[in-house]
Amino acid sequence: MSKVTAPAPASSPAHVAPDGPVPTVGAAPSAPVLAARWALSHGLLRTVVASRARGGSDDARLLRDPAWQAEPWAHYRLLREGRPFARGPMGKITAHHDVVTRVLRSDDFGVADRARVLPAPARAAVRVLGPRRYAGVDSPPSMLAVDPPDHARFRRLVTRAFTAKAVAALRTRTEEIAAGLLDELAGSFEREGAVDLVRRYAALVPVTVIAEMLGVPPEMRPTLLAWGDGAAASLDMGMPWASYARAERSLAAFDGWLREHLRGLREAPRTDLLSTLVQVADDDGSGLTEQELVATSMLILAAGFETTVNLISNGAVRLFEHPDQRARLAAEPGLWPNAVDEVLRHDSPVQRTARMARRDTEVDGVPVAGGEIVVTVLGAANRDPAVFADPDRFDVARTNAKDHVAFSSGIHYCLGAALARMEGEVALRALFTRFPDLAPAGGAVRRPTVILRGWETLPVRG
Repeated sequence: MSKVTAPAPASSPAHVAPDGPVPTVGAAPSAPVLAARWALSHGLLRTVVASRARGGSDDARLLRDPAWQAEPWAHYRLLREGRPFARGPMGKITAHHDVVTRVLRSDDFGVADRARVLPAPARAAVRVLGPRRYAGVDSPPSMLAVDPPDHARFRRLVTRAFTAKAVAALRTRTEEIAAGLLDELAGSFEREGAVDLVRRYAALVPVTVIAEMLGVPPEMRPTLLAWGDGAAASLDMGMPWASYARAERSLAAFDGWLREHLRGLREAPRTDLLSTLVQVADDDGSGLTEQELVATSMLILAAGFETTVNLISNGAVRLFEHPDQRARLAAEPGLWPNAVDEVLRHDSPVQRTARMARRDTEVDGVPVAGGEIVVTVLGAANRDPAVFADPDRFDVARTNAKDHVAFSSGIHYCLGAALARMEGEVALRALFTRFPDLAPAGGAVRRPTVILRGWETLPVRG
């Protein structure tokens, strides 16, 4: 078994120059406001989580300890000892596949309002500071952060532009992109020996696909990666100050560029997805407002490559660690689609999400009060032995691999699931077919994020 070991996560963003500044387009928030927001939200939560970790909360420790985040599986088994819920640092948490699915699909639960975990004085102070002036992937009107009827309207409009037929038509282009990048990798192996698989391949396949889909100019793609990487940490709670400041500045810059780009598409629409979104109308003739359009575009852009980067890099690592499974795929290439679902199950790119009870309810007879937040641990549900036999075993031929919840469930099921599966399959199949002796070169670094699980750098030799 070829084991990939990772040193402590670096603080630099993935896929970009380690100490490079955030590319700036839009107006960045003022430093005093930014500092006040962090102190009242993430700073306060960091203090609470640290206190609860010292008090013996294992889940609080996981949120703070990179070693536990790297190998959370033993902790997930302990969480499953609580049925239906275990006690997390902020309330109820579940690691059971059936409970996770039920909560995610229930009308009794909606998107979580992060402010609800803050003390009332902190919530009041945040309100005084006022809302962001720029859009984000983690706050309304992003689809991730709204419930019906707004969520249904956004999803209906986006689905009209993001069809299954459009995704299927992208497969040939994705294969061309992968082949071109692999040609470049072959030359790099000859010149350099070891190369970073994340920076040179896993990140570039999905960002090229999504950029072409959305009409992003080629020269903007490195900047797009930088903004996406900076903003990815915004899904975490209790971010350190440096990560928070970078995330907010990335979102502000992303917002500014998107507004200008969308204005250009209104004046001269093309055939790409964003041009379609600018023009698409609902049944009553209404479309998306500018803020809704910016938030939706930002989510599609970020989600279109951030989680897929993790899928590709996690899949490569799993295949490095399981040469028997790699050999089976070489002998039975028809297993590749199922192998991608097994990667999603075994090493989920998104580890957890939260829901808030919309009213007083109960789960398996346990009361959940209206306004109470429940954390669903997707990565743990995907290793639930009640659903997956021998769940810690990585098996590319697992018959029920598709039963995972890596793409969530219910109305917030990932809109880009088909695209991610296709890109993951094309990228991994092409990589290991072209380089059958590909091996880790040491020095891999995990991403310093909790919600999103993947690799920041992954040196390999061909």
